[in-house]
Amino acid sequence: MAQYSLYKNENKSSKKIYPLFADVQSDLLDGLNSRIVIPLSLNKQTNNTNVKGLCPIFDINGKDYILLTHQMTSVPASLLKKKEGTLNDYRYEILGAIDLLLTGI
Repeated sequence: MAQYSLYKNENKSSKKIYPLFADVQSDLLDGLNSRIVIPLSLNKQTNNTNVKGLCPIFDINGKDYILLTHQMTSVPASLLKKKEGTLNDYRYEILGAIDLLLTGI
């Protein structure tokens, strides 16, 4: 599983609000049975946070998705089945958002 890969959320109860997950875990830890992900939501469906840089917005297939960094979580790797693309081009924005969440800077 590649870091910054984008996966479709297959969970029936949450996929409407969080249709995508960004895998942010290092590839060096592929042997673990879980992955650290950040959910993405369509920008219009979510109350956007006012903290600049915490929740960057990405154009994915012509739609604006917001990265909900403050909702970062762990999921079983087996749930990440349908790869939808990559956010590798946005790695520095993602790392900046995670850094802001964890360190405040």
